[in-house]
Amino acid sequence: MKPYVRILLTGVGSPAAPGVIRSLRLSNEIDFDIVGVDCNPDAIGFHMANRQFTAPRASVDGFMPFIRQICVNEKIDLLFSLVTDELIPLSEAEQELLMLGTRLLISPANSLKKVINKGELYKELQAIGIPVPDFRIVRTADDLKQAIRHLGYPHRPVCFKPTVSDGSRGFHILNNEIDKFRMLFHEKPSSAHISEEELFGIIDKRTEIPETIAMEFLPFEEYSVDLLVNKGKVVVAVPRLRVATVGGISTKCVIAKEQDIIDYAVLVVEKLQLNGNIGVQVRRDRNRTPKIVEINPRIQGTIVHCTAAGINLPVLAVKQALGIAPTEAELNVRWGTRMTRYWEEVFYDAHGSSFAL
Repeated sequence: MKPYVRILLTGVGSPAAPGVIRSLRLSNEIDFDIVGVDCNPDAIGFHMANRQFTAPRASVDGFMPFIRQICVNEKIDLLFSLVTDELIPLSEAEQELLMLGTRLLISPANSLKKVINKGELYKELQAIGIPVPDFRIVRTADDLKQAIRHLGYPHRPVCFKPTVSDGSRGFHILNNEIDKFRMLFHEKPSSAHISEEELFGIIDKRTEIPETIAMEFLPFEEYSVDLLVNKGKVVVAVPRLRVATVGGISTKCVIAKEQDIIDYAVLVVEKLQLNGNIGVQVRRDRNRTPKIVEINPRIQGTIVHCTAAGINLPVLAVKQALGIAPTEAELNVRWGTRMTRYWEEVFYDAHGSSFAL
């Protein structure tokens, strides 16, 4: 008889949720009862879960009491969070949840604090000798002006982003060589590019801005590396070359066996002593050297592509939490597997019940 595992999956409205749920359902070894949680009552993953609950946001005091009560009421065996803001409070409560019978596959809170803040991440990696982009941490408009000049603008493009932000939120590129006429008439108004005049016209009258990392622009290929890590030791690493993205989400990508990318991502997560499902975003610089963009210390939005390439990382994570070692076949990557993403709909009747055609 197959093991029966109750999973609490938080953030089921996130881009990762449908792929994670599909990956879990593909298991031939474990039966999953999936309890979906999200702060959005219309979260898309509710349609795919066995049961669903609308939760408070991680930023409010009621979040952890809610999680504890769900774990007790639903007899949760394992909790997966797809929401970056939830990770530190969950990690800090790991022992308490374990006493309730709920396992977590998550990094230590002190490691998460270094990783989630991009400024702290870059400083930590720089201190241990791992290549990172040239960067400056700024908190005022004047500091940002000085930082972009130091980084080579306008002769070289630079980019910036709040040190604490999720996905592509707040990411912008300053590039003096961009064809603004073409952007105006031939591109959708969703580009990350911004002019110096527009940028400082917005922020010049502010005494402070959110803590921001300004960094060299890495012009060449971009990769998302999905890793499974067992207490600081990498079990498997699968790079995805990002061919096309929309709003920070991959719409076309290919599983790429590029050893320098793998080696770089493995070095980063092992030096930082991370645990569980980890995503490392990497781009090549002007010399095609791999350098960090950011780390998602959780399941990433397109992890289902790895499942299609033979590496079912959500299931492998469950097995790791249960103390079951992966087989050789489960770690055999089908290199070159390509993915194209398309839209799909869920509908709701007048009473709020969801259905698909």
